[in-house]
Amino acid sequence: MKSIKIAPSVIKNISSKVFSAGFTQTTCLIFVLIMVSSCTTNQKEDVTKDVTKAEIIKTSTGYQLQLNGAPFYVKGAGLEGGNIARLKAHGGNALRTWRTGDNIMNASELLDEAQKHGIFITMGIDIARERHGFDYNDEVAVKEQFERVKKDVMKYKDHPALMAWGIGNELNLHYSNPKVWEAVEDIASMIKAVDPNHLTTTMLAGADREVVRRVIETCPNLDFLSFQIYGDIMNLPKYIRESGYDGAYIVSEWGATGHWETPKTSWGRPIEQQSTEKANAYLERCLQVIAADHENCIGSFVFLWGQKQERTPTWYGMFLENGRKTASVDAMEYVWTGKWPEKRAPMMEAFLINEKPASSSVMLLPGVAFDATAIAKSHTNEKLRYHWEIMPEVPIAQQSDGGDFEPRPKTLFKMESDQHQVKLNAPENEGEYRLFVYVMDSYNGAATANIPFKVIAK
Repeated sequence: MKSIKIAPSVIKNISSKVFSAGFTQTTCLIFVLIMVSSCTTNQKEDVTKDVTKAEIIKTSTGYQLQLNGAPFYVKGAGLEGGNIARLKAHGGNALRTWRTGDNIMNASELLDEAQKHGIFITMGIDIARERHGFDYNDEVAVKEQFERVKKDVMKYKDHPALMAWGIGNELNLHYSNPKVWEAVEDIASMIKAVDPNHLTTTMLAGADREVVRRVIETCPNLDFLSFQIYGDIMNLPKYIRESGYDGAYIVSEWGATGHWETPKTSWGRPIEQQSTEKANAYLERCLQVIAADHENCIGSFVFLWGQKQERTPTWYGMFLENGRKTASVDAMEYVWTGKWPEKRAPMMEAFLINEKPASSSVMLLPGVAFDATAIAKSHTNEKLRYHWEIMPEVPIAQQSDGGDFEPRPKTLFKMESDQHQVKLNAPENEGEYRLFVYVMDSYNGAATANIPFKVIAK
């Protein structure tokens, strides 16, 4: 509650008028205190009016998300440690988190920053996952989780930047106990009771029809469903249709083809798409699947407005570790605004080791020189710079699952050059490695590519 200051002259003026009307000084003082109390109460009501009211409305043509009575289509990104100002500048209007705050900002700071830029948040609520060892038959642990979540909801529910609550992330991944959905429903029901202004959802890995049916049956207090799907997104309409779900939905994670979906080398390492291939995929998937569903889809959160290590440091992030944007950012600006940015990131056309692409399962001899060639192009025909790196693969035992933390391998070699073709030496030790190239322009843009290779003695 904010305190308000009333000028002494105002109090004196009110007092004199009340006193002149025949009231005693004591009665006059009581009257003034009531006036002050009323002003304070009204101030609190004004704050409440700032809360964003989010609703999903069934119209004659489908479902529509509305914020404070106005239509709102989610042009969003998954953001954890990313730049909210840049999201707004590129045409985004919303973001989602995986928990109340992240390693960069806590929830209050994140909400305040989002409000400053006119961005609305679907706030993630971290719900324990069975694949991490949580037992949903443990009633005490489930109750403790419920109480923790309720405290977070009560703490942040009145912030103007809040739009919805995301109750758990991919709780169906490698799960077997359906009681998890009972826990989700208990939380959704609680939120409806204490926070009627905001929507509830849960983020599902994929769109398995049996999972979707169970969630629909068990969780009536979820306002919409959220699906997370990557290379298989072109089949999402079919999966939803087969599940029988006919409500509103958001695609809460989508983007580059997943490392579990791509071709692999002969020794089993996934082959990552080049940055230009990724951008083309972002564009196609959004226009042909997400934006094409005018009836049930109320928007999406593209992944990832930032950078992370998952199999490689470049696989899922739309930005590099140094903050440079890739072509995927440009693709989303086009989707969100209908216009390409004036200064677009470079295009990657080919990346080769000894004239062989990644699909050739490149093998090298220890310490022996090899040729690396990156064929890239600037939209402005400017001279590009090339940054080369070699790093070992993530050990199999340290590979993450479902987006969990994964350690970034230590870079073994790095070099800057203005040449698109260089001669490098293979590592001396046998093993599995990757060669990365980062092609940089003068406008803070970059193209990326990498090739897995294996060093093995004859």
